[in-house]
Amino acid sequence: MTEAIETATLGGGCFWCLDAVYVDVDGVTAVESGYAGGTTTRPTYEQVCDGGTGHVEVVKLEFDPQKISYREILQIFFAIHDPTQLNRQGNDVGTQYRSAIFTHSQTQRDIALDVIRELEQEGVFDRPIVTQIEPLDGNYWPGEPYHQNYFAQHPEQGYCAFVVAPKVAKFRAKFAGWRRSGV
Repeated sequence: MTEAIETATLGGGCFWCLDAVYVDVDGVTAVESGYAGGTTTRPTYEQVCDGGTGHVEVVKLEFDPQKISYREILQIFFAIHDPTQLNRQGNDVGTQYRSAIFTHSQTQRDIALDVIRELEQEGVFDRPIVTQIEPLDGNYWPGEPYHQNYFAQHPEQGYCAFVVAPKVAKFRAKFAGWRRSGV
């Protein structure tokens, strides 16, 4: 009997970066770029970029917990973005780029808090982790179709070449054993 697929929703800067990494992860069965945590119904990319909706650019992942655990999903998350930057990632500035984990259960919340506590105890980062942890309150909206799997379709685009590609390379080097075979 197959275990149920689980869902994780994560924000760590531009969703193109997270999408490009998680599509390579063995056990991740679906990746969708979207918006979470805001107040506007069906926000557009332009509305979210203006910063007034309260949404975060996120990826919603479906994963097989028999192949990769939620803890491992979060270990990748904390390795591919800077969770110490408040409302930004590098040159991407605004609340829509904040570091956030939108949990789907109390268990996910507990695991996220444990992972953050472990990272802080190990001194992995020079500054405190500012990642917000909040329940996904149902205000999740898929991003526009052109945002889905963006990096794979536009690797030569400037942002992809200079921002996304290094994050993908970092993931591939650090987590080679967690990559999907054939990619």
